[in-house]
Amino acid sequence: MARQDSEEEAAEGPGHPHANGYLPVLGEAALGEVGAELQDGPKAGCLALNGGPLDSPVAPSETLTGPQTPLAPEEETQARLLPAGPGEGTPGAEDTPVPRIALSALRFVVLLIFSLYSLVNAFQWIQYSIISNVFEGFYGVSSLHIDWLSMVYMLAYVPLIFPATWLLDTRGLRLTALLGSGLNCLGAWVKCGSVQQHLFWVTMLGQCLCSVAQVFILGLPSRIASVWFGPKEVSTACATAVLGNQLGTAVGFLLPPLLVPNTQKNTHLLAHNISTMFYGTSAISTLLFILTIIAFKEKPQYPPSQAQAALQDSPPEDYSYKKSIRNLFKNVPFVLLLITYGIMTGAFYSVSTLLNQMILTHYEGEEVNAGRIGLTLVVAGMVGSIICGLWLDYTKTYNFFMTGYLPLGFEFAVEITYPESEGTSSGLLNAAAQIFGILFTLAQGKLISEYGPLAGNLFLCAWMLVGIILTALIKSDLRRHNINIGIKNDIQALPIDSPTDQEPKTVMLSKQSESAI
Repeated sequence: MARQDSEEEAAEGPGHPHANGYLPVLGEAALGEVGAELQDGPKAGCLALNGGPLDSPVAPSETLTGPQTPLAPEEETQARLLPAGPGEGTPGAEDTPVPRIALSALRFVVLLIFSLYSLVNAFQWIQYSIISNVFEGFYGVSSLHIDWLSMVYMLAYVPLIFPATWLLDTRGLRLTALLGSGLNCLGAWVKCGSVQQHLFWVTMLGQCLCSVAQVFILGLPSRIASVWFGPKEVSTACATAVLGNQLGTAVGFLLPPLLVPNTQKNTHLLAHNISTMFYGTSAISTLLFILTIIAFKEKPQYPPSQAQAALQDSPPEDYSYKKSIRNLFKNVPFVLLLITYGIMTGAFYSVSTLLNQMILTHYEGEEVNAGRIGLTLVVAGMVGSIICGLWLDYTKTYNFFMTGYLPLGFEFAVEITYPESEGTSSGLLNAAAQIFGILFTLAQGKLISEYGPLAGNLFLCAWMLVGIILTALIKSDLRRHNINIGIKNDIQALPIDSPTDQEPKTVMLSKQSESAI
């Protein structure tokens, strides 16, 4: 969220620094003049924000109010997020406290609780599709009906993501987490009442509730990582949060074929097995909902990073959800990421939904092995997620491929769209994935039924190739990282005048920080 100038700041006298400890950065025209003045000096490679050479007698107030070119929205946002150096006050703001940066031990509890109820939600998504033939026989419905038990997750997400991200941005992390965990629990209990052959609509109702819960879950990993974890942990934390969802999919591939074997000749036993699976899921969901109520907090007492401190210092009334959406769609790298993330993740959703049908086409009665294949697929991605998360925390290289795409996509989006809301960028990525997931599942399902699994897989491979090409075109402008590394290396705005030294001070920015601004 960008900090906007208030009317009081606009009314201040020429050269008066901002009382909130932030200094304006000159536009291109003014910087050009500065460059001309410093061209022959020993500091020609740096910027002097007071507008004159190092030994110039000109007062700072005269140069700071000179002709300026308006900054682009992204440049203006970055300029306002460069705070004054710690321990150095500005005139009229000597009592302004410097934000304290600290890590809370509670961050691991929050991350664990979220990962676990995200796991249960993902398990409920895939628990029908991996044994689709069993549920087809039990409820007496077509394979398309069972496919929609998976696709309803994707369908519900698209229209609900905008109110859900608005709620996250305006009402906070805790309320969103309670809604996600609570609806997930409610949907699980509704399914317990659907274990009769004529009650397919009840199981669909329960699945719809779980799909709404997913809307309040999928967008949280990057927000939890940013709000609770430090710069050296944030990518690993996001990968771990996404890992919970992936682990739930893996468990969803593995357990249903074991808990509900294909015993359609014994309907009573089949109903008992389905009931056992549903009630077990409900009990775990209830426990996690209670833990969410007790231990899931809004935010730590102190911000974990300088970037987060700058965002938390922004007044809530300065935030505009519509403006944030517009800014995201004006960001070309983010739009490219939106398309590529949608293609890659949508392909994974399609394969997961149709895996049982693809395997049983050639290997009848191999539901358990179909689940094991799905488990292998997800575990490989989980390992990639953790490795990529650790790699990103130390390298910040985000051009990547399919393995570990989920957490990398979230974190990359946060980096290239900072300081826009993490929930909004993550929500849009997930919405793109759901749209592509629905389209790919319908198209691939049709190809499988008419031409076989090979045709459906070739269809997905062609789209994934497009996604890889577009990924290579994304420009890595790591804005959040630049803010954090700038503070770490003392590349920061300094007071114009020091209380103990009446000589004009000069603010020096390296060329790296200049390009970041």
